Amino acid sequence: MAPRRLRILRILLLALATLVAVPASFVIRSSFFPPKLDVPSIKGQATYQNAALLERAWQMPVAASYRQGLLFQTNGSLCGPTSVANVQRSLGIASASAATALSGTGECWTGICWGGLSLDALAQVARHATGRRVTLLRDLTLAQFRHELKRVNDPKLRYIVNFQRAPLFAEGGGHHSPIAAYLEPEDLVLVLDVNENYRPWLVASERLFKAVDTADTGKKRGLLRLE
Repeated sequence: MAPRRLRILRILLLALATLVAVPASFVIRSSFFPPKLDVPSIKGQATYQNAALLERAWQMPVAASYRQGLLFQTNGSLCGPTSVANVQRSLGIASASAATALSGTGECWTGICWGGLSLDALAQVARHATGRRVTLLRDLTLAQFRHELKRVNDPKLRYIVNFQRAPLFAEGGGHHSPIAAYLEPEDLVLVLDVNENYRPWLVASERLFKAVDTADTGKKRGLLRLE
Protein backbone atom coordinates (compact mmCIF):
# COMPACT_ATOMS: atom_id res chain seq x y z
CA MET A 1 0.00 0.00 0.00
CA ALA A 2 1.30 3.47 -0.92
CA PRO A 3 2.58 5.55 2.02
CA ARG A 4 -0.04 8.28 1.44
CA ARG A 5 -2.94 5.80 1.43
CA LEU A 6 -1.52 4.06 4.48
CA ARG A 7 -1.29 7.39 6.31
CA ILE A 8 -4.93 8.22 5.44
CA LEU A 9 -6.05 4.78 6.60
CA ARG A 10 -4.25 5.24 9.91
CA ILE A 11 -5.93 8.61 10.42
CA LEU A 12 -9.36 7.14 9.66
CA LEU A 13 -8.78 4.23 12.03
CA LEU A 14 -7.63 6.62 14.77
CA ALA A 15 -10.73 8.77 14.27
CA LEU A 16 -12.98 5.71 14.41
CA ALA A 17 -11.26 4.46 17.56
CA THR A 18 -11.79 7.87 19.18
CA LEU A 19 -15.48 7.90 18.26
CA VAL A 20 -15.92 4.50 19.87
CA ALA A 21 -13.68 5.05 22.89
CA VAL A 22 -15.13 8.34 24.14
CA PRO A 23 -18.78 7.24 24.43
CA ALA A 24 -17.71 3.81 25.58
CA SER A 25 -15.77 5.35 28.44
CA PHE A 26 -18.88 7.32 29.43
CA VAL A 27 -20.99 4.15 29.46
CA ILE A 28 -18.40 2.30 31.52
CA ARG A 29 -18.16 5.13 34.06
CA SER A 30 -21.93 5.51 34.40
CA SER A 31 -22.56 1.75 34.55
CA PHE A 32 -19.73 0.59 36.76
CA PHE A 33 -18.68 3.75 38.62
CA PRO A 34 -21.94 5.68 39.24
CA PRO A 35 -21.81 8.76 41.49
CA LYS A 36 -22.39 7.92 45.17
CA LEU A 37 -23.59 10.00 48.11
CA ASP A 38 -23.81 9.28 51.81
CA VAL A 39 -27.60 9.67 52.02
CA PRO A 40 -30.38 7.22 52.89
CA SER A 41 -32.07 5.80 49.81
CA ILE A 42 -35.72 6.69 49.33
CA LYS A 43 -36.32 2.99 48.72
CA GLY A 44 -36.26 2.63 52.51
CA GLN A 45 -39.12 5.08 53.00
CA ALA A 46 -42.63 3.76 53.64
CA THR A 47 -44.10 6.01 50.97
CA TYR A 48 -41.69 4.99 48.17
CA GLN A 49 -43.94 2.41 46.48
CA ASN A 50 -46.78 2.30 48.96
CA ALA A 51 -49.64 0.54 47.18
CA ALA A 52 -52.44 2.70 48.60
CA LEU A 53 -50.64 5.98 47.88
CA LEU A 54 -49.66 4.84 44.40
CA GLU A 55 -53.28 3.95 43.65
CA ARG A 56 -54.38 7.41 44.79
CA ALA A 57 -51.76 8.97 42.56
CA TRP A 58 -52.83 6.85 39.58
CA GLN A 59 -56.37 8.21 40.01
CA MET A 60 -55.21 11.73 39.28
CA PRO A 61 -56.28 12.87 35.79
CA VAL A 62 -52.85 13.10 34.19
CA ALA A 63 -51.52 9.93 35.82
CA ALA A 64 -54.58 8.01 34.62
CA SER A 65 -53.68 8.90 31.03
CA TYR A 66 -50.30 7.19 31.43
CA ARG A 67 -51.46 4.07 33.23
CA GLN A 68 -52.12 1.89 30.20
CA GLY A 69 -49.11 1.27 28.00
CA LEU A 70 -46.26 2.76 30.03
CA LEU A 71 -43.01 2.28 28.11
CA PHE A 72 -39.65 1.40 29.64
CA GLN A 73 -36.31 2.27 28.07
CA THR A 74 -34.70 -0.48 25.98
CA ASN A 75 -31.18 0.66 26.88
CA GLY A 76 -29.73 2.90 29.53
CA SER A 77 -29.23 5.87 27.21
CA LEU A 78 -32.84 6.20 26.01
CA CYS A 79 -34.52 7.55 29.14
CA GLY A 80 -35.14 10.94 27.53
CA PRO A 81 -36.73 9.76 24.26
CA THR A 82 -38.69 7.11 26.15
CA SER A 83 -40.07 9.82 28.46
CA VAL A 84 -41.19 11.84 25.43
CA ALA A 85 -42.81 8.75 23.93
CA ASN A 86 -44.71 8.18 27.16
CA VAL A 87 -45.96 11.77 27.05
CA GLN A 88 -47.16 11.15 23.49
CA ARG A 89 -48.94 7.97 24.58
CA SER A 90 -50.63 9.84 27.40
CA LEU A 91 -51.91 12.25 24.75
CA GLY A 92 -53.45 9.42 22.71
CA ILE A 93 -50.64 8.37 20.35
CA ALA A 94 -50.59 4.67 21.24
CA SER A 95 -47.89 3.79 18.70
CA ALA A 96 -45.33 6.23 20.10
CA SER A 97 -41.91 4.82 20.95
CA ALA A 98 -38.43 6.13 21.65
CA ALA A 99 -37.60 5.54 17.98
CA THR A 100 -40.61 7.52 16.71
CA ALA A 101 -39.89 10.32 19.20
CA LEU A 102 -36.36 10.60 17.81
CA SER A 103 -37.34 10.26 14.15
CA GLY A 104 -36.28 13.27 12.13
CA THR A 105 -34.33 14.90 14.96
CA GLY A 106 -30.88 13.63 14.01
CA GLU A 107 -30.35 12.58 17.63
CA CYS A 108 -29.29 9.06 18.70
CA TRP A 109 -29.47 7.74 15.13
CA THR A 110 -27.61 4.57 16.13
CA GLY A 111 -30.30 3.70 18.68
CA ILE A 112 -27.97 4.78 21.47
CA CYS A 113 -27.73 8.31 22.88
CA TRP A 114 -23.99 8.32 23.50
CA GLY A 115 -23.46 10.32 26.69
CA GLY A 116 -27.22 10.71 27.10
CA LEU A 117 -29.35 13.68 26.06
CA SER A 118 -29.05 16.96 27.92
CA LEU A 119 -32.24 18.69 29.03
CA ASP A 120 -31.76 21.23 26.24
CA ALA A 121 -31.48 18.51 23.60
CA LEU A 122 -34.48 16.67 25.02
CA ALA A 123 -36.53 19.87 24.85
CA GLN A 124 -35.84 20.01 21.11
CA VAL A 125 -36.80 16.35 20.72
CA ALA A 126 -40.03 16.96 22.64
CA ARG A 127 -40.93 19.98 20.48
CA HIS A 128 -40.31 18.03 17.28
CA ALA A 129 -42.15 14.90 18.43
CA THR A 130 -45.21 16.50 20.01
CA GLY A 131 -45.60 19.81 18.21
CA ARG A 132 -46.39 21.34 21.58
CA ARG A 133 -44.96 24.35 23.34
CA VAL A 134 -42.09 23.12 25.48
CA THR A 135 -40.72 25.30 28.27
CA LEU A 136 -37.40 24.45 29.88
CA LEU A 137 -37.48 25.27 33.60
CA ARG A 138 -34.03 25.50 35.13
CA ASP A 139 -32.41 27.20 38.16
CA LEU A 140 -35.67 26.99 40.11
CA THR A 141 -35.93 27.67 43.82
CA LEU A 142 -37.71 25.09 45.98
CA ALA A 143 -40.75 27.40 46.10
CA GLN A 144 -40.81 27.71 42.31
CA PHE A 145 -40.35 23.96 41.94
CA ARG A 146 -43.32 23.29 44.23
CA HIS A 147 -45.38 25.84 42.27
CA GLU A 148 -44.80 23.79 39.12
CA LEU A 149 -45.66 20.58 40.95
CA LYS A 150 -49.07 22.03 41.82
CA ARG A 151 -49.75 22.21 38.07
CA VAL A 152 -48.77 18.60 37.33
CA ASN A 153 -52.37 17.35 37.72
CA ASP A 154 -53.64 19.77 35.05
CA PRO A 155 -54.73 17.62 32.03
CA LYS A 156 -53.57 20.35 29.64
CA LEU A 157 -49.97 20.01 30.81
CA ARG A 158 -47.28 17.33 30.86
CA TYR A 159 -43.96 17.39 32.73
CA ILE A 160 -40.64 15.57 32.32
CA VAL A 161 -38.06 15.81 35.09
CA ASN A 162 -34.29 15.57 34.72
CA PHE A 163 -32.62 14.48 37.96
CA GLN A 164 -29.55 12.75 39.34
CA ARG A 165 -30.25 9.44 41.06
CA ALA A 166 -27.57 9.75 43.75
CA PRO A 167 -29.41 12.32 45.95
CA LEU A 168 -32.41 9.96 45.94
CA PHE A 169 -30.92 6.46 45.91
CA ALA A 170 -27.40 7.13 47.27
CA GLU A 171 -25.89 6.30 43.87
CA GLY A 172 -26.56 6.75 40.19
CA GLY A 173 -26.19 9.29 37.41
CA GLY A 174 -28.51 11.53 35.41
CA HIS A 175 -31.94 10.39 34.31
CA HIS A 176 -35.15 11.63 32.65
CA SER A 177 -38.68 10.48 33.47
CA PRO A 178 -42.22 11.89 33.33
CA ILE A 179 -43.89 13.33 36.42
CA ALA A 180 -47.53 12.23 36.41
CA ALA A 181 -49.13 13.33 39.69
CA TYR A 182 -48.69 15.42 42.80
CA LEU A 183 -50.39 14.42 46.05
CA GLU A 184 -50.35 17.84 47.66
CA PRO A 185 -51.68 16.86 51.15
CA GLU A 186 -48.80 14.39 51.52
CA ASP A 187 -46.38 16.48 49.42
CA LEU A 188 -45.56 13.43 47.28
CA VAL A 189 -44.61 13.39 43.60
CA LEU A 190 -45.35 10.42 41.31
CA VAL A 191 -42.32 9.82 39.09
CA LEU A 192 -42.92 7.36 36.24
CA ASP A 193 -39.41 5.99 36.16
CA VAL A 194 -38.76 4.65 32.66
CA ASN A 195 -36.09 2.30 34.00
CA GLU A 196 -37.94 -0.99 34.50
CA ASN A 197 -35.69 -1.89 37.44
CA TYR A 198 -37.25 1.01 39.38
CA ARG A 199 -40.76 1.45 37.94
CA PRO A 200 -43.07 4.27 39.25
CA TRP A 201 -42.35 5.63 42.74
CA LEU A 202 -43.30 8.44 45.09
CA VAL A 203 -40.97 10.99 46.65
CA ALA A 204 -41.26 14.14 48.75
CA SER A 205 -40.93 17.34 46.74
CA GLU A 206 -37.88 18.64 48.61
CA ARG A 207 -35.99 15.37 48.10
CA LEU A 208 -36.77 15.40 44.38
CA PHE A 209 -35.76 19.05 44.21
CA LYS A 210 -32.32 18.20 45.62
CA ALA A 211 -31.89 15.63 42.83
CA VAL A 212 -32.94 18.20 40.22
CA ASP A 213 -30.78 20.98 41.69
CA THR A 214 -27.62 19.29 40.39
CA ALA A 215 -25.29 20.05 37.50
CA ASP A 216 -25.18 18.42 34.07
CA THR A 217 -22.72 19.58 31.38
CA GLY A 218 -22.19 22.87 33.21
CA LYS A 219 -25.88 23.69 33.68
CA LYS A 220 -28.47 22.80 36.29
CA ARG A 221 -30.97 20.04 35.61
CA GLY A 222 -34.65 20.94 35.64
CA LEU A 223 -38.10 20.32 34.24
CA LEU A 224 -39.73 20.34 30.82
CA ARG A 225 -43.29 21.62 30.73
CA LEU A 226 -45.31 20.68 27.66
CA GLU A 227 -48.55 22.52 26.90
